[in-house]
Amino acid sequence: MHISHESEDSNLKDLLSFSYAYVKSKCGDFSLEGDKETDIRGQELVLERTRYAYNDAVEFFEDNFLSEIMALGIDIAYPLESDADA
Repeated sequence: MHISHESEDSNLKDLLSFSYAYVKSKCGDFSLEGDKETDIRGQELVLERTRYAYNDAVEFFEDNFLSEIMALGIDIAYPLESDADA
């Protein structure tokens, strides 16, 4: 989404908020500002879902990203021992 004007800022903020809530409900808690591997993957899924929502294609997001959603959910629920120690 290459948007060079501010007229859609409010809409994009809403879409990002909705997407964060959606991904968090499917995968578990992660930080939008964190730098852990699971945070970065969660951030990417939020951006991708927002892109789908912006283009009126959100109904295709889950099918197209199901493996990433499942993998992130598993990694958040069952972190590797090295991640838990960090």
